[in-house]
Amino acid sequence: MTHEGAQPQGAVGFAALIGAVAGAAIGAGRGWRRTAIGAATGAAGLATGEAVARARQRPGEIPALWQRIAMSGALVAPLGWLAERAGRGGPVVVGTATGALGGALGIRPQKVLLGPVFGAAVGQLLAAGRRPSAAVVASTTMVAYRTASALAFRDAQVSLLAERVPAEELPFVVPRESRTRYVGTDYVRDLAQTLGGEYVPDAPDVGIVASLDELAGPDFDPAGVDPLVREFYEHTTRFRLDIEPEWRMWVRPGYLLYRTFVARPLGQANVPMNQRATQRGVRSRIDTISSRGDGTVTVRGWIRSYADTDEPIYVGIYTTYRHDDRGYVSVGFPVPQGSFTATLAPRARPGGGLVLTTRSPLDHPGHYLTYVDPETRELTSLAVHGFAEELDVYVEDGELRAEHAFWVFGRPFLVLHYRMHRKTA
Repeated sequence: MTHEGAQPQGAVGFAALIGAVAGAAIGAGRGWRRTAIGAATGAAGLATGEAVARARQRPGEIPALWQRIAMSGALVAPLGWLAERAGRGGPVVVGTATGALGGALGIRPQKVLLGPVFGAAVGQLLAAGRRPSAAVVASTTMVAYRTASALAFRDAQVSLLAERVPAEELPFVVPRESRTRYVGTDYVRDLAQTLGGEYVPDAPDVGIVASLDELAGPDFDPAGVDPLVREFYEHTTRFRLDIEPEWRMWVRPGYLLYRTFVARPLGQANVPMNQRATQRGVRSRIDTISSRGDGTVTVRGWIRSYADTDEPIYVGIYTTYRHDDRGYVSVGFPVPQGSFTATLAPRARPGGGLVLTTRSPLDHPGHYLTYVDPETRELTSLAVHGFAEELDVYVEDGELRAEHAFWVFGRPFLVLHYRMHRKTA
């Protein structure tokens, strides 16, 4: 699906900028001439590497691993410089912190555990000789860790699925991006202004899907679904949801960093850390956008936020589509200039329940990180391998329940337990 001949604009220039900042950080403190030489050398080296990597890039690939490793080493050099300026630039401290950062970004438990230990060892080795700058320690540690990690864990984490293609070629991707750096609970309202549709906030008696019949296929017959499960999907706003998150211990440190430095500033994907957080109260609503001609709902945005502050928990755009006589659900989570999409296949559950899952041998289910070109609306999409989720909705003892489970590289890391209760009038 890759569109040959098209290259992301500005990639080489961006690499040159990162290289210049890294080179300046490494040369800082040794006179302005060495700082300038470091900046020029870093810019030229990283830009050349990016140009070569892009030239050798084949369809279905992301830029070469060696260039991605070099880029990550350059990105942490300024952080080492800042640590040194703050008086915390000892080689072992900086090496441990850098290794911990690399491990946390690797997500897998093995990488999370390996990162700080490996970083401390590199810092100790560097401290044994002539004391290097903290920028050098950070950059060296990250490059060494990522190289060792690539040798130890060979499976690809992401792959380039398509580059600058029309949205029609990727029906399993929801091309709804955020045009600002903050997504927030007003996203659907802002999207309605862009699309020119009729915006209805907190729409009454609406569901995340128009009809379960749209999901019919060889593995799922909507006629066998319990009426209460069907009602939940088609009339979601009739129900109040109680959430109890269950995180695995190994993922908690990485998620705390992600929540603090990514989710909250982004206003998106800010899942509660524990049940105490949900006791603040969770507001759930669906905002819609309808065509002005016939009033058909074209966009359904399920928005959850903390009731006391309206701080976003997540903003998801729910869609359905059919392919090869099968129905699918795609949920797009807008991010700046792109979206993260989960496409799920329906499967019947004994007792009238419904399972939506990405753990499927079919081609479309999975997770996709997509950049949307603001001018052409073309999509560049990465397939995120190893990440999986499954939503199991069922009726037990007359009550509507759900378990939303997540895995990374086959290891479970989060289950959201839901209890759905019909709202009082």
